[in-house]
Amino acid sequence: MPTKPVTTWVLVADGAKARLLERIGADAPLTPASAKCFSEPEARAPTRDIGADRPGRVQESANAARHAMEPRVDWHRYAKEQFAKSVAGALEDAALQKKYEALILVAPPQALGDLRSALGQHARALVAGEVAKDLTNLPDHEIPAHLE
Repeated sequence: MPTKPVTTWVLVADGAKARLLERIGADAPLTPASAKCFSEPEARAPTRDIGADRPGRVQESANAARHAMEPRVDWHRYAKEQFAKSVAGALEDAALQKKYEALILVAPPQALGDLRSALGQHARALVAGEVAKDLTNLPDHEIPAHLE
């Protein structure tokens, strides 16, 4: 009886954009997975543009000096974490629908850590490998050489 070919998804991501590539079967080439691209323009913007409000001021109790307060949140980092959560949510939904049997994550180290921590249990169970490199600017046909 012939077995069903294994569908492997390769997520190539950084902190602000991601695309999915798909391989159906062991010897098949990687192809774009049915227009699965993610983008978060806010995560690409400089921090000064994301949190563009002036920082709050504090009055010294000992004299008349005033100082700007540091923001409690790095908005640039926050946007990247939110992007990783949205991508991980889409991967979890696809895992629950059994759209893939194996997942390979390709991202720079910090984005890879964000993705890893945001993945749900079903998607995390299907992770077959991780590559800590930023390959988002490479064309699709060059990515398989970096996965071996």
